[in-house]
Amino acid sequence: MLNKSILTLACAAALAATLAATSGCAVTRSQETVGAYVDDTALTTRVKAKFAADPTVSAMAISVETLKGTVQLSGFAKSYEEKSIAEKLARETSGVVAVRNDIAVRQGS
Repeated sequence: MLNKSILTLACAAALAATLAATSGCAVTRSQETVGAYVDDTALTTRVKAKFAADPTVSAMAISVETLKGTVQLSGFAKSYEEKSIAEKLARETSGVVAVRNDIAVRQGS
């Protein structure tokens, strides 16, 4: 259990560091403030951390993007259960306004 917690924290920290390093201070996607961009980045990181902590959801196969509190999920799931759980985890994340689930389920899985 401790190893899983450490792994989750390490993944979240690595993701946050990557986002910070690649995004700089620029406001993108027509957002009004740097604060809104930072809030969206934090939401994305929290959702990805939940995915990393969940045994059903593959944090590596599902992409998370956030714009003005709306989380968009994309990528591939092994099952409809994984797709559903990913959406549920995203919806339950504090600060998320809406979730758009564009995850495709691989056929034959």
